[in-house]
Amino acid sequence: MKAINSDYLPANSVAVSDSPSVNSNATTPLIKVKRAWFDTEPASPAARHIADWVVNSGDNRRRPFVIIDKADAKVYVFNAFGNLQRAAPALLGLAKRDDDEPGVGSLKLSGIRPELRTTPAGRYVARMGHNLKGQEILWVDYTAGISMHRVVTSNKLERRQERLDSSTILDNRISFGCINVPIPFFEQVVMPTFAGKSGIVYILPETRSASEMFGSYAVDAQ
Repeated sequence: MKAINSDYLPANSVAVSDSPSVNSNATTPLIKVKRAWFDTEPASPAARHIADWVVNSGDNRRRPFVIIDKADAKVYVFNAFGNLQRAAPALLGLAKRDDDEPGVGSLKLSGIRPELRTTPAGRYVARMGHNLKGQEILWVDYTAGISMHRVVTSNKLERRQERLDSSTILDNRISFGCINVPIPFFEQVVMPTFAGKSGIVYILPETRSASEMFGSYAVDAQ
């Protein structure tokens, strides 16, 4: 999927009047309602809500951004102007909760109990880096040890690639908290999007509303 808008205009800007005109000759101020561009990619109402709010409010500070929809186990990567670059399924933390346990990032993997294996919700400034093996990863929350990376397939019993390929989202909760994505998606979309620059990652909550988490608003109301 490729962006269709220019490098100078946000995706899908629609001019609307802030009040109805009773005089056809009267000049009324206009408000530009800016929306994210998903093309034909299916997305949940929560993902669309946050994407539209990010673009309309400028919360991404003109940087590329990612929306991780935990409920749908799906990742959306947008350029700085709100044009979707591509979407992909994801493997997420085993525990369905939104807050990470303090200090969990300093624990060895073997010491992280199943109920603590969380992909925490929130807004994160992310940038490319490397893990201890020298492999490229996108650091989402360095303190908590949360990153996005190529799907890990070293443990055959976990069937992580098969989980990504399956048509159901019921088997996508398997990781210690990191976001596993398909290898081509990471190398062809994530890495180029974040090459040499930071971006924003929005991880949607599961136990509360997105508006409560991010302070977002309905773009239709603007």
